[in-house]
Amino acid sequence: MKRNPIVPYILIMVMGLVLVFFLSIKGIGDAKEIAKEAEGGEEVAAEFNAEETSKTCISCHGENLEGTAGAPKLRGAGLKKEHIADVLTNGQGTMPAGLVPAEHIDEMAEWVANLK
Repeated sequence: MKRNPIVPYILIMVMGLVLVFFLSIKGIGDAKEIAKEAEGGEEVAAEFNAEETSKTCISCHGENLEGTAGAPKLRGAGLKKEHIADVLTNGQGTMPAGLVPAEHIDEMAEWVANLK
């Protein structure tokens, strides 16, 4: 008896349709949560971690933030918190503005100012 070569394709199609059906049902349940978040309900604020955010600084300022060609050193530079906040907000030279969210600029500026 020969097997029909189309049977595996039909089985895959049926499994795909079943998967789409169940994922649609799941999406309907999640829609209420998504709508609640969009309205400003139960928002979970992510904690700001200056050390995690500084990983983007490493690409220009070097592995230990000691500075590279074109980017000044941050570690032990004795920079004032106000100056750092201004650079993070407005950018300076090749440093673009907006790398740190506005609500966390003061925290990041204080962290950079206290680097030893």
